Amino acid sequence: MLLAIDVGNTNSVFSVLNGKDIISEWRCSTDGKMTSDQYYIWLQQLFLLQKILPTQIQNVIISSVVPDATFNLKLLAKNYFQSKALIVGTSTCKLPLKVKVDSGVYVGADRIVNAVATYKLFGGNAAIIDFGTATTFDVIDEDGSYIGGVISPG
Repeated sequence: MLLAIDVGNTNSVFSVLNGKDIISEWRCSTDGKMTSDQYYIWLQQLFLLQKILPTQIQNVIISSVVPDATFNLKLLAKNYFQSKALIVGTSTCKLPLKVKVDSGVYVGADRIVNAVATYKLFGGNAAIIDFGTATTFDVIDEDGSYIGGVISPG
């Protein structure tokens, strides 16, 4: 099974997937100070309610816009799931998407994940609007490449 973690500025979502099936999903407030041990205790109780054994988690993927949380979640993956977390936006995480923006422009992992999902579900030539802590507007071209976007207050 896969533990997928999406860390936003306000909320974090944890999902357990078995293949393409979402087994369970939980949400908590994002806290960059929460330790890997605290995350595990919280998840362990939720796993118990859903009859998921921690040993069933074989892989972990993290999409995060909060570096402090990312560090502790990488430790969670290593220490409790014996997994090296795949981090969206790093060179080791290959996505089926090209980011075509000007040199020096940073695009958050959350926006890239939105673009990948949109292309997979709906194809290219699409606009994506995400109402999160901030409202983001992003565009993918016909080939599914991320070609730009803007951020506005949430």
